[in-house]
Amino acid sequence: MRGHDLINAILPDELILEILCRLDSYKSSCDACSLVCKRWLKLERASRRTVRIGASGNPDAFVKLMIQRFAAVCNVYIDERLPISSPFPSTYPLGHGMPRTATRKSRSCKRIRGSSSKLHCAVESSGSEESDIEPFSLSDAGLTALAEGCARLEKLSLIWCSNVTSVGLRSIAENCKALKSLDLQGCYVGDQGLAAVGECCKQLEDLNLRFCEGLTDAGLTELAIGCGKSLKVLGVAACAKITDLSLEAVGSHCTSLQTLSLDSEFIKNKGVLVVARGCPALKALKLQCINVTDEALLAVGTYCLSLELLALDSFQRFTDRSLCAIGNGCKKLTNLTLSDCYFLSDKSLEAIATGCTELKHLEVNGCHNIGTSGLESIGRSCPALSELALLYCQRIGNNALFEVGRGCSLLQALHLVDCSSIGDDAICNIAQGCRNLKKLHIRRCYEIGDKGIIAVGKNCKFLTDLSLRFCDRVGDDALIAIGQGCSLQLLNVSGCNKIGDAGLTAIARGCPRLVYLDVSVLQCLKQYGYYGVLSIVGNIWTSSGYFLDPLAQRAIFQINLGKKLMFYYYYIIIEIVLLVMYSGSFDNISVMCISFFFPSLILDKVQRLLKQ
Repeated sequence: MRGHDLINAILPDELILEILCRLDSYKSSCDACSLVCKRWLKLERASRRTVRIGASGNPDAFVKLMIQRFAAVCNVYIDERLPISSPFPSTYPLGHGMPRTATRKSRSCKRIRGSSSKLHCAVESSGSEESDIEPFSLSDAGLTALAEGCARLEKLSLIWCSNVTSVGLRSIAENCKALKSLDLQGCYVGDQGLAAVGECCKQLEDLNLRFCEGLTDAGLTELAIGCGKSLKVLGVAACAKITDLSLEAVGSHCTSLQTLSLDSEFIKNKGVLVVARGCPALKALKLQCINVTDEALLAVGTYCLSLELLALDSFQRFTDRSLCAIGNGCKKLTNLTLSDCYFLSDKSLEAIATGCTELKHLEVNGCHNIGTSGLESIGRSCPALSELALLYCQRIGNNALFEVGRGCSLLQALHLVDCSSIGDDAICNIAQGCRNLKKLHIRRCYEIGDKGIIAVGKNCKFLTDLSLRFCDRVGDDALIAIGQGCSLQLLNVSGCNKIGDAGLTAIARGCPRLVYLDVSVLQCLKQYGYYGVLSIVGNIWTSSGYFLDPLAQRAIFQINLGKKLMFYYYYIIIEIVLLVMYSGSFDNISVMCISFFFPSLILDKVQRLLKQ
């Protein structure tokens, strides 16, 4: 009934809180609920558990304000790489859901002209005694306020908070003893702070120490002793003063460790050997340590029988002995990444195929001695393979993908980059044998043309993500087949110079769910091709019902046009404007097409002109 609030009159606070807690994790849903009424605003603040904060004018004051508004927060993520004006990184594919955040502007914030659309908050000084600290970076004072206001804190991420020291970290450790996850990437904290975490936070499970240049073996050893029973995930990278000594402490005390990521030239065999022997529950191991040799991986294959993920990057000393040991011992391995391992050959993949038949993800990147026969073994012996990535593999040819197409019918994602020996016949075989394919990314594979992509369009009806970057032999016929057979959501044909008007028009007609399009560096796209692009935009807005302001439209669709093609693009927009002016009609689609391409000032002028 109009004018009557039946929900607030009937439902108690406890029930509304339960409903709010069951919302999805998107910030937009929570914010929308908080705008319904003052009661819901209060309850939504009481129910919010996670807050994400980007760089702000005065983060110390921002943290204090956050504590006052969201008393129940237990997960705080602070990333000073992100501007406050953008609630999520630009690298996310547009159209995908963003994580729930609580990055908000206070009423005292104002937009400064000529500041590249960044927000500058006019807030009072936090009162920190350290006057030399930059005002736009979180300090120990802000971290101390967070510790005192969020005693139930469970997850804390301080990414590139370079002014945070051991003083602030000690305050977190002493006040937030239920802490389970701590990310200190890029923080210059010292051993004292890490030792305090080991002393107080006995429930810590996840610790990230990437680029923590102030840490030494002493700090990590103290933490391993204090949190050894609970620690499950540890990441260490670019910490020059952390060596085998502290890694031995991790292997001796952290018997429950499940994930270990090491990126250091100062770690050698001894530390990895102790971890392999002392952490039998290890499930994921990522190594980028140039001084680690076969001896370490032989121990991993012998003792870490529960290993499921192995990533080896930039190893100059590994040989086939290492992968043979993994294949013989790690029967549960499902995810394998080999990057720039120059001394591995087909024998390594044959050993993995024989011993690790449950393999689901395989990436081979720059391993120049691995060829066709190794991947053929994977195709014959690993039927559960769902994702395959071959990057800069010049020696892998068509026969390898023939076997994958015959034996890996569950394949859903295929990535090919600079594989000069793979051509249309291989892609046709994949299309016919892997009909569940959802993602196909091909870049600079010059032997792949229309024939292979047409086969994909005819057979892979579940394909939603297609990228064909700088594939010179792919033309309109390929996109016509894709438009007729697949319902794409993401399409990238940058640098495919044979693609023109007909191909994009077919995509516009056949893929109404498209939310990402890159047609940059195209030479053959003419006037009517841009009508196809605008049709895609219109389809998205019409089917989704997004008749919103230009900023909201950009959040649901992204398009990248080459600079050389902008002339045609503006020509079509002018045609739309003239058509609307002379016809006297003014619909939402026309305005949205204009607003998507025109700067905001031009858009305002066009709208005023049309309304006259």
